[in-house]
Amino acid sequence: MQFDTVVRGGTVVNADGPARADVGIVGERITAVGEGLAPGKREIDARDRLVMPGGIDSHCHIEQVSSFGIMCADDFHSATVSAAFGGTTTVIPFCAQHRGDCIPEVLADYHRRAAEKAVIDYGFHLIVANPDEQTLSGDLPAAIETGVRSFKIFMTYERMRLHDEQILDVLMTARSHGALVMVHAENHGIISWLAGRMVGQGRVAPRYHAICHTRSSEAEAINRVIALAEVVDTPILIVHVSTIEGVAAIRQARARGVKVYGETCPQYLFLTARDIDRGLEGAMFCCSPPPRDEAAQQACWQGLKDGALAVYSSDHAPYRYDASGKLPKGEKTSFKEMANGVPGLELRLPLLFSEGVGKGRISLGEFVQLTATHHAEVYGLPSKGRIAPGCDADIAIWDTTRSVKISSTALHDNTGYTPYEGRALTGWPVMVLSRGDLIIDQSQSPSVIHAERGRGRFIARVRSDAAAPAGRRIAEVEQLAAWGDSL
Repeated sequence: MQFDTVVRGGTVVNADGPARADVGIVGERITAVGEGLAPGKREIDARDRLVMPGGIDSHCHIEQVSSFGIMCADDFHSATVSAAFGGTTTVIPFCAQHRGDCIPEVLADYHRRAAEKAVIDYGFHLIVANPDEQTLSGDLPAAIETGVRSFKIFMTYERMRLHDEQILDVLMTARSHGALVMVHAENHGIISWLAGRMVGQGRVAPRYHAICHTRSSEAEAINRVIALAEVVDTPILIVHVSTIEGVAAIRQARARGVKVYGETCPQYLFLTARDIDRGLEGAMFCCSPPPRDEAAQQACWQGLKDGALAVYSSDHAPYRYDASGKLPKGEKTSFKEMANGVPGLELRLPLLFSEGVGKGRISLGEFVQLTATHHAEVYGLPSKGRIAPGCDADIAIWDTTRSVKISSTALHDNTGYTPYEGRALTGWPVMVLSRGDLIIDQSQSPSVIHAERGRGRFIARVRSDAAAPAGRRIAEVEQLAAWGDSL
């Protein structure tokens, strides 16, 4: 067989572990994996390097207006360039329905912007803020048919949150049409009550953001939405889990057969609440939920290890540290007025590799599971997340010895800062292929991206096993069925 490209002599790493092999590529697909493959028209020398699937970041905010009307710093070009330099070859950002928005119009707008600018492949989730009859019976089923097979709902934020009855409506729609529901789980009442008192007392510094978003607010909301999902037997994924109690709640629900998945992010493994306690500069570390403490970090690492947390995403929410983002009122900005979120798209993989694989917390196979394979399985991307014949040739080639001191000036997003400034990491993706195209080659100096705006493609996702009901009913629902009632 004549290959267009052969990645030769590297150690290929899939979720089941590493093996020495060449990778043969024809067109956009991997066609062979094995030792001693025939020559290719182009040969890439991967000796002494790891050859891993390109990362999938299934939780990032790109060219999205927040509920407060603030636009992210990154558009689809800058964000996908940044992702590619960090070894990520597929992103799934959000199309945000704000109250009053028409979902078909929202989707068309995001499709247009991404198609014009993205340099790597992408899918979409839908944020659902207005679950009225048209949304539930018409717009969401229609979106699912186009390959948008996941929704995100909020249990907090006044302009976005859904009440329990609305959550159940969305869960039932997802169950009926084979979609997965992602949940931002924090108790709105706790946060709002505390924030009102903090502001009333003049306590408005960023540190009070962390105080108001208590551990108990996350734990209560996770337990509540698990109970709601259990009633109607609908799979859910809890995003950005940050607490010991949250990880434990997911683990316990999974042990009794509930189909619930968990996600965590770099900020909950590598930052703590002390980072927010830096006066006004703490705004650069404000996200929801906020970073916690070292014990919570350890709980998240353990959740990644034992499967309570299935995926590791960036929750990239880039807002500049100026009046356009974090500080709309300058030095007088209160924590209630600061844009919530931190950047992390480019550093997601290098941070986990250096601190996870490099320090023995996770294996190479687990690294691939958490950054690519599980994302593909959970969100319905069968051609992504593996190095195997028939899969897209999305590949990141890693130099495990490369040392990098993080600097915002060397990154490629538009945020202007990174919360990980000055950290020293070991291990970096030095070459990245997207559907067979070598788009990043950091062995060259200066490093540039070899990808035109708009070369990325929308990936219509398929129904995944993760979105299929577990086929179980709790006792109360069984009793209702026996009485002849129908949900």
